[in-house]
Amino acid sequence: MKNKNTVAVNIAECGIFVALMTAAAYIQIPFFPLVPLTFQTAVSVLAGLLLGAKKGAVSMSVYAFAGLAGLPLFSAGGGIYYVLKPSFGYILGFIAAAFVAGIIAGKADLPVWRYVVAAMAAFLVNYAIGIPYCIICAKFLGVENLVNLLITGNLIYMPKDAALCALAAILSRRVCPAIGRAVKNRR
Repeated sequence: MKNKNTVAVNIAECGIFVALMTAAAYIQIPFFPLVPLTFQTAVSVLAGLLLGAKKGAVSMSVYAFAGLAGLPLFSAGGGIYYVLKPSFGYILGFIAAAFVAGIIAGKADLPVWRYVVAAMAAFLVNYAIGIPYCIICAKFLGVENLVNLLITGNLIYMPKDAALCALAAILSRRVCPAIGRAVKNRR
């Protein structure tokens, strides 16, 4: 059985990333043509890189379920109706992205290239879930110009997210050794 302190630390770590993800949703930079720029993809990747696959995915799952339950955590609020928004696929993608980043990065104190590979794989997983969900949902909602939606609502954001995920990888490589030292000192 786990120590109560360990459980509390795990909950706190996940809670920090739920809060960071919420902040990332609300820090929006207006951007032409449709969706404002946010930092959510990078935060989901950071969750996986810093917390590991399981805790990273748990933190993003808590974010998703709390938002669906009605807490205003998403960029336009919250509620179950969010599943009908074409962008909801990315929220699901955050869970998978955190998991993939954590799996590939593995243990702390690895070379920076491994963090970058993990971040890029997580970025691609997020889009691999987000884009099909967007297209299916838009088709269901009767959107006629799916090619325009694909470009203006999805593809145009990929360079920004790829750059932010690479930055998250470099940051993680610098932070992970410090986290490891803090954990050892706490014991």
